[in-house]
Amino acid sequence: MTRSVQALAYARPSVLTSAAGAQHLGLETSGGITPVGAEAHPQFFAGFLTSPQAAARGLLAVADVAAARYYQRTLRASLDPVVTGNGDRLRFESFSGCCGVYARLDVLQEGLDGADTGHGTTNVDVNNPLRESLSRLAGDDPLHLRVGPDELVVSTLDGPVVEKKVPLPDRWLRGFAEAQVVTAGFDLRAELTAAEAVRFLRALPRSNAAGRGPMWVVPAGRTLRPTTRPVPGAVCLPGPERLAALQRVLRHATALRVYGPNAHDGAATAAAWEVVMPGMRLTLTLSPDPARGFSGEGGVLEALATDEAAADADLISVLLAWEPRIDPADLAEQSGLPVARVRAALARLGTAGRVGYDVADAAYFHRELPYDADRAERHNPRLVAARALLAEGAVHLDGTTATVRSGERTYQVREAAGGVLGCTCQWWADYRGRRGPCKHALAVRMAKRTPTAAGGTR
Repeated sequence: MTRSVQALAYARPSVLTSAAGAQHLGLETSGGITPVGAEAHPQFFAGFLTSPQAAARGLLAVADVAAARYYQRTLRASLDPVVTGNGDRLRFESFSGCCGVYARLDVLQEGLDGADTGHGTTNVDVNNPLRESLSRLAGDDPLHLRVGPDELVVSTLDGPVVEKKVPLPDRWLRGFAEAQVVTAGFDLRAELTAAEAVRFLRALPRSNAAGRGPMWVVPAGRTLRPTTRPVPGAVCLPGPERLAALQRVLRHATALRVYGPNAHDGAATAAAWEVVMPGMRLTLTLSPDPARGFSGEGGVLEALATDEAAADADLISVLLAWEPRIDPADLAEQSGLPVARVRAALARLGTAGRVGYDVADAAYFHRELPYDADRAERHNPRLVAARALLAEGAVHLDGTTATVRSGERTYQVREAAGGVLGCTCQWWADYRGRRGPCKHALAVRMAKRTPTAAGGTR
């Protein structure tokens, strides 16, 4: 797994203190992107939280996921959460070290009581002493939140900084892109009251025994009933232990919402589990299998393979303005592009961490992860392999059928209903397109769009 090392420089450690009858939570920021460009320590908010304990526990849940691995648990996982200011809300995001769980805490406008929320994206320092302090937070004392340095620190930023050097897996970055593509196809499948949510989540098994296959749940009256079969209306729950972070906020829950795809063929799918709290939402999105991270799902490969999407993404990117809700139809009207091309451009922008998707709003949102925009594309194994096949002249087109020479074998790629390209390789036999195109189909798709790069006839 390709890794780089990213240095996160903070003006000082984040800390929770008490003064004048209130708790003060200072979250320190690292380098980030704002409307005025890159800033070393941007400030997004200074004010009170309307539900202090819920917000503290929600932030801890996001930090729990950032520090966890639900697969290959012996490996290290410790990445600071990302925060985005969208003008009317703060979004705290993280991925598990295994890339199979995506967590996001949305602190909405009604959850914030203070100055206007800024715009931009950066990492925030969540250190172990802060986690311990937040865990002990109790009572009804007001909680003042500051995201970014205060004026005193701003005036002395040339002094010493606290620096963390963290390993940054490329697959963690690709996970952000894949998660927004997957969740864009979700609908609300079930909603439970607070009491039913607590009862259901606390009754879940702490692990999913190996070899038993994925667990499913189906709406049954006011609750969810576990089932071993993907019956109509069921939602997949593989690795129920991966919902453990939700336990942090159950005492503050007002509802539990479950989102999933409209249809499935019996195979395991991803799903999103959202706990609603006063003024905020905590969402965990689970990959289809604990051993299967979002980074390998392949939902963005079609968009990455086209020069058209690259040009469209450049156009759409200038129309983004840190909106908390991005409407593809509005972008289509502004850009003059069809909605389908706008969605492909958004998928491509997602590979650079520039957009996410909020299932509760059923809308994209703008963020700017402080990472190399081309990194995920350069190191996507299937995309790299497909481009190599094309460069080697291994693709031969002949009407609706194509042949691809890969190593000592030759594979046939045919177009099926809906324009999906099927292949005779083992990847297609295993997944039937559920994890995006194989490298052979991807190379054929690229060849069809640039026919001079392929051999044979059309």
